[in-house]
Amino acid sequence: MNSVPAATEEVASLCSDLIRFDTSNFGPAGSKGEREAAEYVAARLDEVGISSTLLESAPRRTSLVAEWAPEGCDTSLPPLLIHGHTDVVPAVASDWQVDPFAGEIVDGHVWGRGAVDMKDFDAIILAVVRERMRAGRAPRRPVRLVFTADEEAGGPLGATWLANTHPELVADCSEAIGEVGGFSLSVKDKRLYLIQTAEKGLAWLDLIADGTAGHGSMRNDDNAITSLAQAVSAVGSYTWPVRLHPAQRQFLDAVEDALGVEVNAGDAETTLARLGSIARMVGATMSNTANPTMLEAGYKHNVIPGRATAGIDGRFLPGYEQEFYDTISRLIGDRVRYEVSISEVAVETTFDGDLVDAMSASLRTQDPDAVPVPFIMSGGTDAKAWSRLGVRCFGFAPLRLPPELDFVALFHGIDERVPVESLQFGCRVLDDFLDRA
Repeated sequence: MNSVPAATEEVASLCSDLIRFDTSNFGPAGSKGEREAAEYVAARLDEVGISSTLLESAPRRTSLVAEWAPEGCDTSLPPLLIHGHTDVVPAVASDWQVDPFAGEIVDGHVWGRGAVDMKDFDAIILAVVRERMRAGRAPRRPVRLVFTADEEAGGPLGATWLANTHPELVADCSEAIGEVGGFSLSVKDKRLYLIQTAEKGLAWLDLIADGTAGHGSMRNDDNAITSLAQAVSAVGSYTWPVRLHPAQRQFLDAVEDALGVEVNAGDAETTLARLGSIARMVGATMSNTANPTMLEAGYKHNVIPGRATAGIDGRFLPGYEQEFYDTISRLIGDRVRYEVSISEVAVETTFDGDLVDAMSASLRTQDPDAVPVPFIMSGGTDAKAWSRLGVRCFGFAPLRLPPELDFVALFHGIDERVPVESLQFGCRVLDDFLDRA
């Protein structure tokens, strides 16, 4: 009789398999591979007796929902939502040292697009659930497993669609864990484990300037491009006021304790630069932000167009959404207007309660020197959709990382990779967590 592999023994191969599904999400231009990835996850769950439901918001834009409530779990407790997404941002193979969709294991790392965002945690979930089912070890309470499509485009065809059209699949869950959080950050002789308790809201805006079309050789006092350029420059060069969210303050307190120096909130990135690229993330969560990302106008050198447009990636802190929109209106002036392309709420919860205690205890069980701290995420996750249904959301995808690995830079980056030992650590922490959560 063949021995059954433990979670730590198969997690790297599961991660590699998932990376081999090219699930690149091109936003409005569509996606690919999400159906195949969802079918793979369903097959791995089915092998251990867990049935899944596949749902499609559009052809081949496939999300998966599975109920894991084996005999022995306390069904009087509300389900815990554990969620991941299968789509990834695109990758240009010629930029990489390895094929981004080959899932190669090189130098103790699993390489490929999605290795840290977020097929690593997808694999950890699968590996732990499979081992526990084979061993007959139930979680403390029922678990709802959800793997979504379209997270990398804001989730309108994934989590948002599920929450809007099938809320009953998630609404009975009281709490959730998913990306981004639970990873270690080495600060001098301390290891902080960043647990996400908040994330900024999303406002993708289209700036629109209308003017008078005409011949390029003529004077024109109503040039749409000129008006738009002034608005874009004003938005792009604006310095937003510092706003310290409670999670940010707790994170900075932990960093100050580890570094032995005070972090000036107005110039945090300078002090935090020694921590690597996470300084940029911290800086981005000290205020609202708005970055011009696209420009479109005209079709010929000698024709003044009647319209010019620009794209803005806006992010606002919890509690500062109105300030964001009021500031944008003031900056762009009267000759330019904005339309909201995609808007998502900011998400926040507090760093306390039984689930936080369970996460902290599980980390310390595997790393006695772990210092769990909250942090606020500059980007967005599927937690936005679940939070609208009343689910309390945390970013907790545990990884103990080598100090020299610039982990944050690998999100959407070239040569994305995750250490195999980190995946195995994540399996052990999640396994322990399921007994406590």
